[in-house]
Amino acid sequence: MGVVIPLEEGKNKSASVKPLVDLTKADMERVNQLILSRAGSDVQMIPEVANHLISSGGKRLRPMLTLASAALFGYQGEGHVKLATSVEFMHTATLLHDDVVDESDLRRGKSTARMIWGNQASVLVGDFLLGQAFKMMVDVGSLEALDVLATAASVIAEGEVLQLSVAKNMETTEDDYLSVIRAKTAALFAAAAEVGPIIANADKGQRAALKSYGLNLGYAFQLVDDALDYGGKASELGKNVGDDFREGKITLPVILAYRRGTEDERAFWRKAIEQGESTEVNLEKALGLINKYGALSDTIARALHYGTIARDALAPLPSSPLKAALLEVIDFSIQRVN
Repeated sequence: MGVVIPLEEGKNKSASVKPLVDLTKADMERVNQLILSRAGSDVQMIPEVANHLISSGGKRLRPMLTLASAALFGYQGEGHVKLATSVEFMHTATLLHDDVVDESDLRRGKSTARMIWGNQASVLVGDFLLGQAFKMMVDVGSLEALDVLATAASVIAEGEVLQLSVAKNMETTEDDYLSVIRAKTAALFAAAAEVGPIIANADKGQRAALKSYGLNLGYAFQLVDDALDYGGKASELGKNVGDDFREGKITLPVILAYRRGTEDERAFWRKAIEQGESTEVNLEKALGLINKYGALSDTIARALHYGTIARDALAPLPSSPLKAALLEVIDFSIQRVN
């Protein structure tokens, strides 16, 4: 079951990350080499677990944001490669931890590390990658960049705990949900985009612009991800449609459908989510209610709103191929739902 949402007039109709990939290609090759180097260990299980997820085909959008945002302000040093690698290790560690917390079986179409090596190994290898990330941040020697990424790491952990506190609670509000995705997703996007101008010695306004861009791109990205769980295809998701439903996750499509429904429909949601009756029959009913109340289209409308804020954040910056590529990433992130 899919959903097609028209993009705003004047936006890129077939957006792609290719311009950003092409512009950061040389530096991303260095990042990939550093990833393999820093994921190495004499403890055999560490590189096995790390490489299982690192090599699983993610787009590496976050480190590309770091590379692009540094280049946008003429950075000429070496630190952006280490910071981009740090960002990717933070993201990978988060995924390893997430899969344990969520008891996930699939990640990007492959068995999760926890399904192969167990929960303990997944958590501990995630911790190893976080340690390596902070070592590289220290190597760069920018206390400001270190502060931004260390703060993001703390916020992400807070987001994990917050998500646990609202899990399977149908009284979760949209504000609660936005607090979770700000911490779990948007914070790292914001940090990835902000550390580039920091090490490039950009001014405070330029740094704030990239931080706002990253934060709002992160919101849009996660909103679309959550819509895709009810409106996408398994082949595109790298997981099964409805996994969020099966795991009892409270995402915006569910929140909207629940609040707009009748008392009988709300009773259904409480039974399915809070009591764990997430059968395939109930998933079909959930999909029907989500479509009945326009919850997917309204979720994408929220994503478009945050995408517009991200676009406006970059508006004062001079035109350049890098700026155009960063703007196109906004449209690409939202168009994934089509």
